[in-house]
Amino acid sequence: MSHRGWTRAVTLRAAATAAAVALAGSIALAQNVKSIGTFSSWTAFTHGEGGSLLCFATAQPTKQEPASAKRNPAFVYVSSWPKDGVKAEVSVRVGYPLKGGSEVTLAVGNTSFKLFVHGDRAYVADAGDELKLLEVMRKGSTLTVVGTSERGTTTTDTYSLAGISQALQAVTTNCK
Repeated sequence: MSHRGWTRAVTLRAAATAAAVALAGSIALAQNVKSIGTFSSWTAFTHGEGGSLLCFATAQPTKQEPASAKRNPAFVYVSSWPKDGVKAEVSVRVGYPLKGGSEVTLAVGNTSFKLFVHGDRAYVADAGDELKLLEVMRKGSTLTVVGTSERGTTTTDTYSLAGISQALQAVTTNCK
């Protein structure tokens, strides 16, 4: 698949993940999204069934800087689509439109990764980097995400990685 096609597929899947998270908070639609467990800072969900099954683990920042920045809620996701052979796709929703042509930096300890941006979301472009990122996330204690808004404001979000291994195991177990 070309980078453009891959980017579009990633964007569509991430939008589905975001929609499922929003649905999880809606009483009227909660039957479509099922929480499969909360593991410290992370919660795992399933949405749909059979060929349309989507599973994901998600967390919100424990700290956002600057605190005065106005934006929508931020999340980090690790999503799986068994039908498409996707087992663990990392994406970030920063909660504001990102500066066009910019990159988001995601860091765990001394290891950092550059993510490409689309709207208010950022994605790992290289599957090999994604596997490395997941490995350091499982071993790390915090994850930081640095991005720049369309208006030029640089933000730093800090996420706890406590519970990520258990949340990812729940996703693997429930997403077949």
